[in-house]
Amino acid sequence: QVQLVESGGGLVQPGGSLRLSCAASGSIFSINAMGWYRQAPGKQRDLVAAITSGGSTNYADSVKGRFTISRDNAKNTVYLQMNSLKPEDTAVYYCHADITIVLLSTTVDASYWGQGTQVTVSS
Repeated sequence: QVQLVESGGGLVQPGGSLRLSCAASGSIFSINAMGWYRQAPGKQRDLVAAITSGGSTNYADSVKGRFTISRDNAKNTVYLQMNSLKPEDTAVYYCHADITIVLLSTTVDASYWGQGTQVTVSS
């Protein structure tokens, strides 16, 4: 079983910063990609940032220049540094991972979601 554990959410004033962390644990063969999504009430869940196995990154236009995604491969952990936060960044942030696991003599690709962490930007 694979589990994604998130931390770092909270309440912050506009212009402030937060750093989210997501650690993957379990019977992991390899992590192919990890990313962060966010979902506000009544809205769909949208990609915020992602980082692939090759090290390439992708950001939503709304967060470019403010958010930075990074990874620590030794710890199976991905981070999201969020600076210059705006009220419209308020949402539940979910970690996502595409992971290859070993099943008997073959491998299986599977996707996993973290439990979500609330980020609220308000004065």
